[in-house]
Amino acid sequence: MELKEILAISGWPGLYKYVARSQRGVIVESLADGKRMNAALASKMSALTEISMFTENEDIALADVLTKIYAYTGGKEAISHKEAPEKIKAYMAEVLPDYDRDRVHVSDMKKLFSWYNILVAAGMTEFKLPEEETAEQE
Repeated sequence: MELKEILAISGWPGLYKYVARSQRGVIVESLADGKRMNAALASKMSALTEISMFTENEDIALADVLTKIYAYTGGKEAISHKEAPEKIKAYMAEVLPDYDRDRVHVSDMKKLFSWYNILVAAGMTEFKLPEEETAEQE
């Protein structure tokens, strides 16, 4: 499973693996329980490789943030997204010290840690962007 196959679908909790196109949209599989369902084409879907986070300098790809969390936790689960906002902010500051405190909201951090924990539970250990993969193959 690669990061480019993982989708976040607006209005749906969790993360989904792209399976195939269908007549009415896209067939996806939940990473949490493995159930397959159809996501309508009208749904806002984002591949995790297309998402980035604000930092004080330039935006950083979500794959790089996930890699930093993985290194910080030693491959274990991160803080729960249900923790108090102060704990989540403190944890985020340890993992990514230069995140933009004005533009990255607690809700964004909760989503980040929730997604990270889902990915680790699904067995992901590497979070690479497609360009990084092709550069390593050459």
